[in-house]
Amino acid sequence: MSSALNRCHDALIRNGFDVYLAASREEAKQIFFEQIFPDFRNDLISWADSLTIEATGVLEDLLANPGLNMIKTFDPEAGGREIVERRCQALLADLFLTGSNAVTECGKLVSLDMIGNRTAAIAFGPKNVVQFIGRNKIVPDLEAAMARVKNIAAPINAKRHNMATPCVKTGRCHDCSSPQRICTTWTIMDKCYPKGRIRVVLIDEELGL
Repeated sequence: MSSALNRCHDALIRNGFDVYLAASREEAKQIFFEQIFPDFRNDLISWADSLTIEATGVLEDLLANPGLNMIKTFDPEAGGREIVERRCQALLADLFLTGSNAVTECGKLVSLDMIGNRTAAIAFGPKNVVQFIGRNKIVPDLEAAMARVKNIAAPINAKRHNMATPCVKTGRCHDCSSPQRICTTWTIMDKCYPKGRIRVVLIDEELGL
């Protein structure tokens, strides 16, 4: 494990987060299903868009289990109004899975959304949150975290969702006023309250945006 990963781990614990270290995406999946999921097997589960979660295979395995009570906020067969309603319902989940756009070495979790359903759930609503975070998300401080989100994660994510924003063309933030701008709502978690509500799985791989 890198020194930055270990510093981040220790800082997150000091800030009230429960933290798990995984050497690989496979170990992250094992940690989730062996150490976290058993407490929520019969509970209401939902998740936010996250390439890191997809990479671990956690979501694929959850969706393959028809016996689980899951709120699917991504469903091509559902209309827009139905999806919004499901995203509202997801705020009442017992367990919410997501990633993070950045995490500082002093233990702050930083995320930026277009709609705000993910950032809202991280801060308030679901009884428990699990955030899967690759080592590429670790930055020295809050300024670096926000720069990373604006100039790395957001342009790539906007392109992934076929948005017509300036950053898609240039690969950097223009603080635009585009109606398709995906950067509207920040969440910066300095501390975890209640203690342990958010569980962070730090993965020693470069995963996600």
